[in-house]
Amino acid sequence: MKTLVMAPSSALHRSITAPFARSINGLNNITITQKTTLSPQFRQSNKPLSLTPPPLLLAMASSSSTQSPPQNAAGADVTAGDLNVFQLIQSHQEKAARLPPVEEVRTVLDHSLRAMLSTFSQKHEGYPSGSMVDFACDAYGSPILAVSSLAVHTKDLLANSKCSLLVAKDPEDRTDLIITLHGDAISVSETEREAIGTAYLARHPNAFWVNFGDFQFLRIEPKVVRYVSGVATASLGSGEFSKEEYRAAKVDPIYQFSKPIASHMNKDHAEDTKAIVQHSTSIPVDFAQMLDVDSLGFYVKAGCQGDTFKLRVPFPRRAADRKDVKTLIVEMLQAAKA
Repeated sequence: MKTLVMAPSSALHRSITAPFARSINGLNNITITQKTTLSPQFRQSNKPLSLTPPPLLLAMASSSSTQSPPQNAAGADVTAGDLNVFQLIQSHQEKAARLPPVEEVRTVLDHSLRAMLSTFSQKHEGYPSGSMVDFACDAYGSPILAVSSLAVHTKDLLANSKCSLLVAKDPEDRTDLIITLHGDAISVSETEREAIGTAYLARHPNAFWVNFGDFQFLRIEPKVVRYVSGVATASLGSGEFSKEEYRAAKVDPIYQFSKPIASHMNKDHAEDTKAIVQHSTSIPVDFAQMLDVDSLGFYVKAGCQGDTFKLRVPFPRRAADRKDVKTLIVEMLQAAKA
């Protein structure tokens, strides 16, 4: 695994004036060691981290040397309350139980439907060429494309199989998990076509055109899978996995129920979610909207002091199945209201 890099939530960033920025340049590369207090089943080994101080913290450091109150770009004073909120978020998020990165990547790819495909252009002297494509993963996590012989990217791939597939967990939030799978696009054999077609249609039930004569299936055999994540949750991580590591990872069994669970909670229990988040994180959020759920917890989009950010909220223990998720949420709500 590559080095993890800690960074503040982009939604909590405060702009600081150039003089302040210049005065704290020396703080920018602080090496620390990650420490956790998780239960044994959630504990990960300590890893070296590189911490980039948040603008609020940098502004305060500058203030101590200049004796001038820190300000944001609008000229407003940076309050202790702002810094306290960030500290609460950072402290909680560093210790919040979450899936191992390779399992989260494997799970997100398995449930994703659309990506940016990059190929080497045959028409334009080998320059990279990009296109939006639908895909579905096979049982080993390899992305399957249904491509027309008329498409430019199909011609590119048949001439040069090397490509990459970029998937965003939240396409509207570039600070959330971003995955790039590098690999080779290989034609699916006729003996596999029926099974692959069934798997593809399970993810894209309206893609009747895959049975047209000019369409074929291509499988992207992964070489390296890279990821960047956590900017939205106050802890930036990055790394890469080999084909073997990626294929050995399990798809989280609870993640498939994210949409119905989150939809129900947001529609009928928004105040309960808010209470759980406040109790779990000690952060006085104004609202909390559930985004997705896995075996170890869930993510929310929350608001506090005019900022909107994402938080990881861990379960007290691993969820065994969908029914158990309900049990855990009820337990967390009872604890919040106690």
